[in-house]
Amino acid sequence: MSTPDRSYLVCATPRSGSTLVCQTLIRTGVAGRPEEYFEALRSSGVPRRPEEYFHGVGDRTIFDHLAERSQDFNPNPRSPLWSRTAYDRYLDWVLEAGTTPNGVFGAKLMWGYIEDFVSLLRNIPEYRDVPMAEILSEVFPDLTFVRVVRANKIRQAVSLWKAVQTATWRDESSSNGDQPENIDASYKGFANEHRPALRFHYGAIKHLLNQLLQQEAAWDAFFEHSRIKPVLVLYENFASDIETSTRNVLGKLGIEAPDDLHLETRMKSQSDGINDDWARRYSDIRLGAEFDLVPAVPEAV
Repeated sequence: MSTPDRSYLVCATPRSGSTLVCQTLIRTGVAGRPEEYFEALRSSGVPRRPEEYFHGVGDRTIFDHLAERSQDFNPNPRSPLWSRTAYDRYLDWVLEAGTTPNGVFGAKLMWGYIEDFVSLLRNIPEYRDVPMAEILSEVFPDLTFVRVVRANKIRQAVSLWKAVQTATWRDESSSNGDQPENIDASYKGFANEHRPALRFHYGAIKHLLNQLLQQEAAWDAFFEHSRIKPVLVLYENFASDIETSTRNVLGKLGIEAPDDLHLETRMKSQSDGINDDWARRYSDIRLGAEFDLVPAVPEAV
């Protein structure tokens, strides 16, 4: 069993680029295995369903875009050991699963799940009365916080709207667009033909953008309240030079990079022409509505 003697949490919001950062750190072999072990609602033990991103939203047309996908979205708990009443067993499993042989533990934590996570931790008697500002450091030894932030919040919200429509969170096919060899060609054709149609929806993107901004502000408040200065990773900078950025993160975590470290992007970027179009469309509509900015109309000749 791998027992951690130091640890870090990658603190993020959805579609911030945290998956790229975490998967790259895993590939170093010396930085733990920072998966999203705590992506579970206390009530169900599984991630929130697509429609749960829109609780309290009155525009029912948003849900029309999600209906078919939500029926098929039935994820299982990450481990059969997950239990509200015996969460200590699951936590022990996480600490082993997320630790590399050099004693480094890593995990990813989204603000949208932190309330449920802390509630589950307080089911463990030794953490029942530990204040919010201290509980994570009590659970994880010699803890460092890594904050992943995406500068372009409109593109982040657009990416999240695409993800909740398709329930697709990452694409690990190669960056040149090749698919894994073990997938049957006939199945790939069927999947592409039956892929849910992606639809632009201004209200959905606006809601998700506001949600992301609130969650980023909550992380700010948490770090300020706890007097924590996290290691800051800007997604756009990280993605532009992955190897140098990874070495910098490892250095700030006090982890020595392997001598033969060589990193290339494996995850396929999910930003495409749709992202470009929707980000521009959203901006045009919002600016037009709030500042009465309309495209210039050329004079008749």
